[in-house]
Amino acid sequence: MQRALKDANARGFQNCITFDPSGNVAELATANLWIARDGVAMTPVCNGTFLNGITRQRVLKLFQDAGIPAMETTLTRNDIKAADEIFTTGNYAKVLPITRIEYRDLQAGPIYRKARELYWEFAATAPI
Repeated sequence: MQRALKDANARGFQNCITFDPSGNVAELATANLWIARDGVAMTPVCNGTFLNGITRQRVLKLFQDAGIPAMETTLTRNDIKAADEIFTTGNYAKVLPITRIEYRDLQAGPIYRKARELYWEFAATAPI
């Protein structure tokens, strides 16, 4: 991952999407990846090629418990290009929007905002 991140930084990007050996989307170099399309949150299905992050698992469960359509699925480059929203989950920043992918600007959309709201609501009420 460090090599991929170094290459992304050299090209002017802060992070990069990595792919599994079959060419499907795996994760970012530093966090788990989510997209939203047509009101459905999607994250790559765990296939043993990337970390099944705790925050990723938590957000998936929070979405499902709140009745928000969310699923693990195989994602491709075309899915990323067609996404209405892209965001990340990870231990460091928890839930963050991605506002630029290659040369396409994106907005922090309603699915991302709901993920962030649900996560911080959970964190505020979780037992210590």
